[in-house]
Amino acid sequence: MTTSATARSQQRLTQPLVRERGVLRPATWDEALDRAAAGFRHTQDTRGGEAIGLLSCSKATNEVNFLAQKVARVAFRTNNIDSCNRT
Repeated sequence: MTTSATARSQQRLTQPLVRERGVLRPATWDEALDRAAAGFRHTQDTRGGEAIGLLSCSKATNEVNFLAQKVARVAFRTNNIDSCNRT
């Protein structure tokens, strides 16, 4: 399947899903992002920032990779950031 065919697929997700009691259900973007943020916050609070890592892409611009490093170091309080460009 080509990329353009994948984008038009009937199986393509068009809205976020959240898991509730083991079952996925449709959610708003605000709810999905709030849940993701809560998950990161819980990991930081219980295991510290070093339990979180971030992987950036060598095909991204320098600016995007710079922002990824800032998010990792400032928001997640971790130095666990790597890039696939060395593989």
